[in-house]
Amino acid sequence: MKRLKCVISYDGSQFAGYQVQPGKRTVQGEIETILSRMHKKKVGIYASGRTDAHVHAHGQVIHFDTDLNIPCDKWKKALNSMLPDDIVMKYVSEVDEHFHARFNVKAKEYRYHICRNENRNPFTRYYAYHYPYKLDYMKMKEAATHLIGTHDFTSFCSAKTEVEDKVRTIYEIDIYEGNDQLVFRFVGNGFLYNMVRILVGTLLEVGQGKIKPVEIKAILESRARPKAGKTAPPQGLYLWEVFYDN
Repeated sequence: MKRLKCVISYDGSQFAGYQVQPGKRTVQGEIETILSRMHKKKVGIYASGRTDAHVHAHGQVIHFDTDLNIPCDKWKKALNSMLPDDIVMKYVSEVDEHFHARFNVKAKEYRYHICRNENRNPFTRYYAYHYPYKLDYMKMKEAATHLIGTHDFTSFCSAKTEVEDKVRTIYEIDIYEGNDQLVFRFVGNGFLYNMVRILVGTLLEVGQGKIKPVEIKAILESRARPKAGKTAPPQGLYLWEVFYDN
């Protein structure tokens, strides 16, 4: 028996999310169906974390155990030949049996894409949030500085979460333009349910002058979800990379 670590990309627009859900199409469900067919028995996979419906992944990480004697490069080719077009196996490597895609995560990077064109672009509607309104980038960047560090992010978390400990550390926040899009980049040791989307929604309200940059401190301290901005829609969000030791 050996353990394989895989880096996958997927277009989340046609998925109900990563995690298996009865009667719904999910990323986990598609991959496990193929692996179970190959092994002629049920095979489960474990991911670095879940992504919601319509959220994309550039570098999601999963692992699974196998007793099949197939080289890693052959695993990649075999799986890509059977996976649907909206899931791609990017890398496959053998890892130590103690490796766990979720529990060994040291940091994650998320990116959120916003289309800034005056008119909606029908070709990016599933991959970027159309937001043509005037924004003050300097104020958004100033506000972002108050979010970096270790904080209780209750104000930036969906009330639906069952997680009790809402303290997380954000290492980096970048806001930049590229390919006619505005991109928000977040790197942290972990993110709560809807946290990145709420952070983006709040920073957009700062950019529009609805929230002052200095008010971010009070929003954090309030630990009250209604104090923060709206939740940005899912289609602009990408799980970009997952970081582990070594």
